[in-house]
Amino acid sequence: MDIVVYGIPNCDTVKKARAWLDARGAAYTFHDYKKLGIEAARLRDWVNVLSWEALLNRRGTAFRKLPDAAREGLDADRAIAIMVEHCSTIKRPVVEYPGGLLLGFRDDEWTAALG
Repeated sequence: MDIVVYGIPNCDTVKKARAWLDARGAAYTFHDYKKLGIEAARLRDWVNVLSWEALLNRRGTAFRKLPDAAREGLDADRAIAIMVEHCSTIKRPVVEYPGGLLLGFRDDEWTAALG
């Protein structure tokens, strides 16, 4: 199974998610936003499945530090532009797996999707 975990290595939720996968011996690739960034096209694909409202972390420090003008009047295109430029504004982790996408870490949801 090709699993890709997108996130930031020092994020506690990402750490929990990776530990969950490691404990089950699941093979996965880790995509570090800080080192590798993220393409707008991939974000658009995720937005089409999850919605930009679900994907954009508006509660986090990175989003709250943005100028008011950047945070107002958001739509999918503006949200994607923010997430490309400020990858810390993406909720974490995002997991691509052959059956779809997972957003965040919830043991029950992950067990149902990934076994």
